Amino acid sequence: MLSQKARYALRALVELARADGVQLTAGELAARSDAPRKFLEAILLELSRNHLVISRRGKFGGYVLGHPPREISFAQVIRVIDGPLALAPCVSPRMGFRKCDDCDDLDTCALRPALLRARDATAEVLEGYTLAEAVAGGGSGEVLQAV
Repeated sequence: MLSQKARYALRALVELARADGVQLTAGELAARSDAPRKFLEAILLELSRNHLVISRRGKFGGYVLGHPPREISFAQVIRVIDGPLALAPCVSPRMGFRKCDDCDDLDTCALRPALLRARDATAEVLEGYTLAEAVAGGGSGEVLQAV
């Protein structure tokens, strides 16, 4: 399930994509994405550390996207904020792959094939959906209802 933190991150990034290179403050982003400012500031710091946004400090500071909107996928953002897209660690190829604690053998696990298919389908959709598409497709609230 998508965390509220990831929803706020996606909403804020969609707003930055809509701004088309114009710098926005944390307060402006919080208002536009309907997020608590202090919570959003912590999220923006995490996004900045992962180069999805660039922060500028000072009186005239704010945030801009770290890459063009067409290069930032929903999957990237979710992985930064929530971690792997996979439902279990044994099907996470990128982050945190390991055998499940209660599994004797990966090859004979009856659950793993279904979990792999779910992860692959989820990854295909979220990796293929970018901030640019979210902006072109309508409001951030509409987009996040489908996710």
